Amino acid sequence: MARQLEEQIVARFPVGKRLRVLDVGMGRGVQALRLARAGHQVTGVEQDAASLSAAREAFAGEPEGIRERMRIIEGQAGDTGVHFLPGSFDVVLCHGVLMDDVEEPDALLAGVARMLAPGGMLSLLVRNGDAAAMRAGLSGDWAGALAAFCAPTTSYGLKRLTSTLAGIGAPLHTWYGVRVFTDTAADDAVLPDDLDAVLAVEDRAGRTDPYRGVAALLHLCGVRG
Repeated sequence: MARQLEEQIVARFPVGKRLRVLDVGMGRGVQALRLARAGHQVTGVEQDAASLSAAREAFAGEPEGIRERMRIIEGQAGDTGVHFLPGSFDVVLCHGVLMDDVEEPDALLAGVARMLAPGGMLSLLVRNGDAAAMRAGLSGDWAGALAAFCAPTTSYGLKRLTSTLAGIGAPLHTWYGVRVFTDTAADDAVLPDDLDAVLAVEDRAGRTDPYRGVAALLHLCGVRG
């Protein structure tokens, strides 16, 4: 996903431009820190205490020049309008926020999109509602896979997301799949010796049909007109 995001930023903005970045639901701050290291001015919003603590600890270990480019706000993803003026950011990240049950997710996305300046980019990472049975099926959990086919879902699929992004003024520009082949790996799995090859295959699959359509996650980039 980091490769995909960098690809879109490089293609969209002048080289060397210091971007104003908002990371809504930044978690432990992995993407926020990477973008701050790249020279951008980054604001992260997070409500989980453990994630906030981990992010602050990670930032504290960075050189002063990078720390000065980082700002952390404790708050909910839906409260962007409380903290910022519309059009205040060139890039807005909303990664993983909609993977849990969220009341009025479309309204939350609309509020996030309002933070974009004209020409700004929204990077959205969500669970792929079009492939709900894949993980269970690949794990051999056939009962779970059948249940996923039958269960009503509020998860986003590509068609719904395309419509939603158009409706909030940040039409879909491009999209990728994330975790096509590796979604069943355990969170604490030891990194393989051929990690570069794994990443290369995932990167290729995430931008290639039909593989990207069955990825565990969808990474979508919308652009404010």
